[in-house]
Order: sequence, then structure tokens, then C-alpha cells
Amino acid sequence: MYQQLNGKTKINVHDLNLWYGEKQALFSVSMNIMEKEVTAFIGPSGCGKSTFLRTLNRMNDLIDGVKISGDITINDENIYKSNDVIKLRTKVGMVFQKANLFPMSIYDNVAYGPRGQGIKNKKELNQIVEESLRGAAIWDEVKDRLKTSALGLSGGQQQRICIARAIAMKPDVILMDEPTSALDPISTLKVEELITQMKENYTIVIVTHNMQQAARVSDKTAFFLNGEIIEYDETDLIFSRPRDKRTEDYITGRFG
Repeated sequence: MYQQLNGKTKINVHDLNLWYGEKQALFSVSMNIMEKEVTAFIGPSGCGKSTFLRTLNRMNDLIDGVKISGDITINDENIYKSNDVIKLRTKVGMVFQKANLFPMSIYDNVAYGPRGQGIKNKKELNQIVEESLRGAAIWDEVKDRLKTSALGLSGGQQQRICIARAIAMKPDVILMDEPTSALDPISTLKVEELITQMKENYTIVIVTHNMQQAARVSDKTAFFLNGEIIEYDETDLIFSRPRDKRTEDYITGRFG
């Protein structure tokens, strides 16, 4: 279901279809994702929400046998007609379900991307690392241990370092694929608070299996089922007055 929602469009998706070999996983997905908002994708396991998320930075390109049709534009640039995938993934950062830190120091984890872009100046790197850790609301917790291994941090802290690492690349968009599913409730709350703060500077798209989380953090919510968007609207409307019975059945726990 395609619907024009209020706000300034950051990402426009039109008639997107995706196949894994002969199996079609996404069917005619069309939607606008708004700038500096949090958009949540909900739906049962295997419904296509993570597959769709990965089309937004072409992560599916890494899987053999994937075919895609349709258009995705970010900042009015068609990402599937551009060959500069590295630039795309710089502008569209990603945070995964499990913290995927490198076995190196906290500082080096955050500085890794900027160094890869050719930034060698120590003062500039120091500034990027501090700003990124502040942006991920973890600077005060780690500022005295920047040279120690990032793998020694708690799970919630590691996930915020992953967010800092994404911020360090100065992205426009940050994709999050179930970023709190491996975390305890206190760490989950910290990441949710961080997501709410971050939308002042970034467009955030989050896949979550936790409907309460979608209700807490997102401005817009899309409900996926069997590779299709069934309903996409303001989050409070999705949860209070869904228009499609399948959406209502899912959010009230009748299936999923």
C-alpha cells in the first residue's frame, strides 16, 4: 500500500521487488521515508522487513543470486543506478542485531572508518572519536579507557560503540536491524533514548520485533507481511486505529 505521509521525504521507494534465486521475497514495495524521523518496520519473522532494510544500502548485493527491480532514491539520487556503493554505505550507516566490534581498542573502532577515508591527522581523528562517542551517549562512560579493548565492554555499551562507529562516517541515514534484541532491559532503554535524541540529526530506520519499542521510539511504522507492506502510517494511528484487519490482528497478538 503506497501512501504519502507528512514530512520531507529522505528516501523514496517505488515498486521494489526482490528475489533470492527463484523465490520472490519482496513484492511491489513503495513508500516514502521522512527526513529526521524514526521509521519502524514491524511484522512476523520472515516477512521481509530486514530484507527490505538491507536494500536501502545495497547490502543484499553481497548475496549470490539476488535480483532487484524498482527504484530507491536517497536525496533524489537513484542508488541502484549509481556504481559508488562505498559512498552509499558511508551515507547510509548500519547497526546490526549483535554488536560487531573489531578486536581493537574503543578509539580504533570508532576511528576505523575515518582512517579508511584517508583521515590521518591525529587531532582531527581525536575530535571525530569524541564527537561520535558523545553522539552515541557513551563518551562519559569510556573517555578514560579509549585505549582498552572494545570487547571488554558490556553488550549495551558495545552496541552504542557500534552506533558511534556509524556516526563517525557522518551519515545522513542510519539503519538499525533489531539493535536491542540481544540486550537487557536497562541497556535497551538507553539505546531507545539514544535513538530518540539522534533523530535531530539523522534519518533513522529500525527493524524491530518488539511492537512496544516501535510504539515508543518511532514516528512512522510500516507493517510487513509476506514480503508486502500491508499498512504504513503515523505510529500512533497504526497502534490505535489500524485500517487493515491484518495489521490489527498482528498488533493485538492474534498471530506472529
